[in-house]
Amino acid sequence: MASIQVKNLTKSFGDLLVLDDISFEVEDGEFLCIVGPTGCGKTTFLNSVTKLYEITAGEILLDGQPVDLKKHNISYIFQENSTMPWLTVEQNVSFGLGIKHVPEKAKRENVNEMLDIVGLTPYRKYYPSQLSSSMLQRVSIARAFATRPELLLMDEPYGQLDIELRFKLEDELIKLWKRTGTTVLFITHNIEESVYLGEKIMVLTNKPTKVKELIRDDLPRPRDIAAPDFVALRQHVTDLIKWW
Repeated sequence: MASIQVKNLTKSFGDLLVLDDISFEVEDGEFLCIVGPTGCGKTTFLNSVTKLYEITAGEILLDGQPVDLKKHNISYIFQENSTMPWLTVEQNVSFGLGIKHVPEKAKRENVNEMLDIVGLTPYRKYYPSQLSSSMLQRVSIARAFATRPELLLMDEPYGQLDIELRFKLEDELIKLWKRTGTTVLFITHNIEESVYLGEKIMVLTNKPTKVKELIRDDLPRPRDIAAPDFVALRQHVTDLIKWW
């Protein structure tokens, strides 16, 4: 899996400075949650990490090499539904494996494993139009993990879902992450979600965006949102994000 080094990342749009000299590191297989005030540039940050945006200054390294989408195995899960409506659930999940020319037996075993973890095995022959919003996100997550990416980027993937569904999908995400060892960068505006999921929590400032604090989250799993340590860490992150 990938280790990430971001050095002096700066991104401007004309005269508007959005990301201002951001530096941090993520170790192999770590789960980093990124939070910050609304509009601080969290999505710009992810798009800069992947080079979807040309950065203004700085360096982004994956295992010591500049990020290169043609060379590195990187998956991206968006907030919006990204399933392909003309493919069934299992065809969506296996799509990346087909592009990578994974042998048929290994592809079938991999897809079966992913579908089982996210609870979609009974719906493998369904099309996206037959699924709920939460099920569609499960398809996207299973598809992303099926390729065993070096780096997985997630941009508020549960932002449109209610609390009960979020917790269920978060638990499934943790199972997949532990199973695959993928390095994850997870953008969220939900502070409780960041404390529930992350091994590290990176708190960003308002624009021009800098790193305010990088916090180690060593709470035991499964995490209890009512435990005093959980509540204390959640409050600490909340206090950091207050910028008014």
